[in-house]
Amino acid sequence: MTGFGRSERIIGGRSIAVEIRSVNHRYFDYSSRISRGYGFLDAKLKSFLQERIARGKIDLTVSVETLESADAEVMVNHSLASGYIAALRELQKRYGLRDDISVMSVARYADLFTVRQAPADEDEVWKDVCQVAEEAFQSFSQMRKAEGNHLKEDFLMRAETILGLVAKVEGRSPQTVEEYREKLLQRLHEILADVEIDEQRVLTEAAVFADKVSVTEETVRLRSHISQFLSLLDSDEAVGRKLDFLVQEMNREANTIGSKCVDAEIAHLVVDMKAEIEKIREQVQNIE
Repeated sequence: MTGFGRSERIIGGRSIAVEIRSVNHRYFDYSSRISRGYGFLDAKLKSFLQERIARGKIDLTVSVETLESADAEVMVNHSLASGYIAALRELQKRYGLRDDISVMSVARYADLFTVRQAPADEDEVWKDVCQVAEEAFQSFSQMRKAEGNHLKEDFLMRAETILGLVAKVEGRSPQTVEEYREKLLQRLHEILADVEIDEQRVLTEAAVFADKVSVTEETVRLRSHISQFLSLLDSDEAVGRKLDFLVQEMNREANTIGSKCVDAEIAHLVVDMKAEIEKIREQVQNIE
C-alpha cells in the first residue's frame, strides 16, 4: 500500500528527521538513505519497520545533524605545523624580516586543522532516532489506513456483486436440467414419431446430465471463500497474503463453474463473476 510519513525534531543537541515512503509490492522490500556516520542505525531501522509493515516497497530517509559543538573535536597536524613554522623562520632569517611569528599567523593555514565528530553514543542516538521514527510511522500508518478503508468499501461492493451472480447461477442451474429433459423428449418424438418413449430412460438421462452440470459444490465453496474474505477485512492483523490466497480459490471455483456450464446465460454470469474477482485480485496485491 502507498503511504508517506515524516517527522523532524531536535533531541540531544541533534536535528533528526525521518521520512518513510511506500508503494505497492507483494513483499517487504526495504531501502534507506542515512546520514554519513550513522550507518549503524540501518539494521535497527529495518527491524523497526519490518515489525510494523508486512508488505510494500519501503524507502526510508534519515537525516541526523549535530547542532552542538561539544560533539566536535579539532585535530592539529603537528608535523605540517612544524614545517610551516620552520619555513617562516627561514624566510625571516634569509631576508632579515621582523620576527613576528605568532599562533594567529600560523593558524591562518587551514590545512593544519581537521575537525572530527567525537564518537557518538550509538545507544543514545538510536533512542532519539527511534522516537522520531515512531512519530513518522504513525503519520505513515494513518495514510495507509485511510487507503485501506477505501479498498475495503470497494471489496464489500464487489463481494456483494459476486454473491448476486452466484445466486443467479444457482437459480438458473436447475432450469438447464429441465430444459435439457424437454429438448431430449422433443428430439426423441421427432426421431421416433409414433413409437412409445420410455419416460424412465429419459429421466435417467436427465439425472446423469444434472450430475455432470451440477455446480452446487462450487457455489457453496465460493460462498464460503467470500465469507472468509469478508471476515478477514475486519482483522487487525496483516491479512494480505491470506486474502490473496482466497481470491485465487474464488477464481478457481468460478473457472470450474464455467467449465461445467452448457448454458449461455450461466456462461455470461461466470464471465461477469470472473471480472469482479479479477478486480479484487488486482487490489489485494496492495493490501498488507
